[in-house]
Order: sequence, then C-alpha cells, then structure tokens
Amino acid sequence: MLSSRAQSLAAKYGIVAVLIVLVAIATALYPRFLSLGNLRDILSQNAAVGIIAIGMTYVILSRGFDLSVGSIYALGATVFAGVSISTNPILAGLAALLVGTVVGLVNGLLVTRLNVNPFVATLGTSSAISGLAFVYSKSAPFVVSDPNFQILGLSSLATIPTPAVIFIVLAVVGGLVLAKTNLGRNIYAVGGNPEASRLSGLRVPVLVGGTYLLTGLLATLAGMIDASRLGVGQADIGGTVALDAIAVVVIGGTSLLGGEGAIWRTVVGLLILATLTNMFYSLNVSQNWQLIAKGVIVVAAVAMDGLLRRRRARRPAMA
Repeated sequence: MLSSRAQSLAAKYGIVAVLIVLVAIATALYPRFLSLGNLRDILSQNAAVGIIAIGMTYVILSRGFDLSVGSIYALGATVFAGVSISTNPILAGLAALLVGTVVGLVNGLLVTRLNVNPFVATLGTSSAISGLAFVYSKSAPFVVSDPNFQILGLSSLATIPTPAVIFIVLAVVGGLVLAKTNLGRNIYAVGGNPEASRLSGLRVPVLVGGTYLLTGLLATLAGMIDASRLGVGQADIGGTVALDAIAVVVIGGTSLLGGEGAIWRTVVGLLILATLTNMFYSLNVSQNWQLIAKGVIVVAAVAMDGLLRRRRARRPAMA
C-alpha cells in the first residue's frame, strides 16, 4: 500500500522534484541564476510561450492538437504593430485579438464541424496564416515609434514585468476554471471519452471548438506582448513557438491522449524549460544544440507518459 502511494505521489509531483534539482544545478553552474534581475528576465522572456501553453493545455486536454500557434503568434505581432503605426495601440490590440479569435474559430470549425484531423487541420491553417502575415506586412517588419506601443511588453507592476503578471493571472484563472468549474470538468470528460460525453448530453463540438478559439486568442496576445517588447512586428517570427508550447505542456505531464493534466503542471513545465534555456545561455550553448535538447526532452516526456499509462492499466484495481 505504501509503495503504491509512493508511486502515485512520484507520478503526480515528480516534475516538481525535477524542477528543484534543475534549479540547484543551474545555481551551482551559474551563481547569478537566482538573482532578482535574472529571474525578472526569465519571467519576461518566457511569458509569451507560457500564455500560449495555457491555451495549448486546454486543447490537448480535450484530445486536440494545434500546430498553428506559431503562425497565429506571428500574425498577432504583425497586425498589432501594423495597425499601431496608424492608430492608437489599444485599438490595434483589439484588432489583433479579433483576428486571432477568428483564426481560432476557423481551426475549431475545421476540427469539429468538418471532422478534419486536428494535426492536418492546424498544419494547413498554419501555412495559410503565415502566408497572410507575409502578405499583410509585404514581407517587411513594422517598426513602431509610438512609446505607448511598448507599454504592454516593457512596463512593470510592483517590479514584476507586465508580461509575467499577465501570464500569472491567466494561469490562475485557467487553472481555477479547469479544477473548480463545470466547464473544466466537461473538458476533462470530453478528453477522456468523447463518445461517452456526447451520449451524456455534453455539447462536445462546442467544448472542443472553444479550446481552439481560446488558443487562437492567447497566441495572438503572446505575439502582441513580444512585438511590444521588441518594438517591432514581423511575419517571420515564431518558428519554434509551437514546439516550445507543446514541450511545456508535455513536460508538465499533460497527456497527449487527452483527459489528464492541469495548468499548474504546465506552469512547472514552463519553469523547467525556462531554467534549462537560461542555463544553456549562461554556458554559451549553441542555439542548435538547444533545439536538439528540446526535441529530445519532448520525445522523452511523451515516452514516459505512455509508460506510466501502460503501468497504470496493468495495475490491478484496488478495492
């Protein structure tokens, strides 16, 4: 009984132990790792990926997948910067969020109404969205001189970078919705067994489609934040954003088979990836090797998830 409980605790909170070990290693290799300035930089630089990962968690929990987030991120940055050149950044932000919402809605309709495989649907829309961003920007970056444009990405609240504050608020709200509301329970149910959910009266297409809409909205917001931080919006960014967001969710322990995971796990996954990335940069590890490491970590996390699921399936039911 004790062994079984210990295994259960290890499976549930093992990622927290991994994060603690990584932080200890990073601190030993790079004494400034836990300095206030470095922690602020980590939060600011990874907030956008974290925001996308929140939406990706919802999609994957509902047994979906979204490969278009990188393109939506780039389109959001491009539209936000492009419109800001000729109007108020607030109106530009609303325009960008509207575009992202429409794109997310299209993804949801393709998957739920036309029954296109999520992988194929979002792979196709990713290409189309990227093309739209290049057409809109005429393959040139939008450089915004209005200082108000950079408030979203460079301002702080009580010394905490605004992007980090936005991420924390969205993570708390997203986590509470999943853990404490009927909507969250329904998303888990759909991911666990879509057919049983349909037979029990749940509106499965609406629930699944809503997760794609949410992801489109959050990916756009992430693009706006990074465009604001850099003062530039361009269509050729976001090449590794989809991989990073998926890596964060999978490392956190959300199952690609749906119905199992949590936002707190995604937050821990983000901190693990952010710690590794910061450690790599402090040790001057090449960007190419960083990509290799991320790919290996994702594959290892998925393999571990499959192994744990098989072990649980073989474990005899306890009275």
